[in-house]
Amino acid sequence: MEKCNTVENSPYTELKSSKILPAINMKKAKFSNKPLTIGTLNPLVKEVEYAVRGPIVIRAVKLEKELEKGAQKPFSEVLKANIGDCHAMGQQPITFIRQVLAICMDPSLLDSSQYPQDVKDRVRKVLGACGGGSVGAYTHSSGIELVRQDVAKYIERRDGYPSNASDISLTGGASEGVKEMMKCLQTGGSGKDRAGVMIPIPQYPLYSATISELGAYQINYYLDEDNGWALDIKELKRSVDEARDHCDPKLLCVINPGNPTGQATRE
Repeated sequence: MEKCNTVENSPYTELKSSKILPAINMKKAKFSNKPLTIGTLNPLVKEVEYAVRGPIVIRAVKLEKELEKGAQKPFSEVLKANIGDCHAMGQQPITFIRQVLAICMDPSLLDSSQYPQDVKDRVRKVLGACGGGSVGAYTHSSGIELVRQDVAKYIERRDGYPSNASDISLTGGASEGVKEMMKCLQTGGSGKDRAGVMIPIPQYPLYSATISELGAYQINYYLDEDNGWALDIKELKRSVDEARDHCDPKLLCVINPGNPTGQATRE
């Protein structure tokens, strides 16, 4: 590395290679106030509550660490049932899916005798739909077309109605899909002009948290506990009629099967 000489009374540092670079004295440099603090944080973000990751889960993690250190408790393990984390609870993954993913990530495994032929056939089909034959390539904004076509075929087979791959958008989990739909239906207004979102109570906190983040208005409709947490049309009408004085109702969220109530809504 070439030796640097500081030019006296100059804000620059001169290199022997004649290149000129700014000289910064980090000890004396003064920085403006921190741009991101609790006080400057977006007020809508501060309104977000996500109980699934709240104090109960924090306490559970603390108990786990205490058990790992040998603390004596009236129990030997902690099972976190706050989310549907099946694999964390011991459910084994589907072998076919894991094998397809493994070879997609490392195509050299196509030459391995450790994987069955149907897995290799699926991998070749998937990679053939990817740019450059690699899952690392950029995809269409709505997802790989081949996958969307397969999803459309599945929907047709399941529901008995035509489905178009062009109308399907793949997301990284259901939560992202919910958030994107809510964003699309926002009005950009405030007060009575802001978008209203109808959600069931009890509900999964993703919905209320996203409503707060977007500055929308939460419209609660209550499930009928005495009727197995069923959805009641009269209750829907009551909630939306009362909300019209506070917002512009735009979206009805129906969680089916219910979370956390577990009921199944029939047609």
